[in-house]
Parts: sequence; C-alpha cells; structure tokens
Amino acid sequence: MGGPIALLEEGDTIRIDVENRRLEVLLSEEELARRKARWQPRPPAFTRGLFARYAALVRQADEGAVLEEPL
Repeated sequence: MGGPIALLEEGDTIRIDVENRRLEVLLSEEELARRKARWQPRPPAFTRGLFARYAALVRQADEGAVLEEPL
C-alpha cells in the first residue's frame, strides 16, 4: 500500500521484466516523492460479498498478489 504502483497516473510508463519478475515505474525519485506526499489510500470498492473477502485475503503485489489461506 502506497508503493510505486499506487502512485501511477494515467500516461505513466512502466517496464515489465517477466524473466526477472520485476515491474519498474519509470518516474524520477523526485516525482515519486511528490506523489507519495499527497497519496491517500482509496476507500474499499467493496465492503461486503465475494470481492470484499478477496480483497481482505489477497497479498500485496510485492508479495506475489496470491491469496492467503483463511484461518
């Protein structure tokens, strides 16, 4: 949450390196810092039902975006 992917805006360029499993945001450190300073998490789009359960159980992208096993 609040990482480089969250800071992307329409028209930004990213580099996807499938072989090395990397996604790189092609913005300067200064621009990323500016965006991070004004970043606010979005309210959840779903608060009930299947999609809310999925959102609660899926890991962040840097952790593989996989589902955790429910307890």
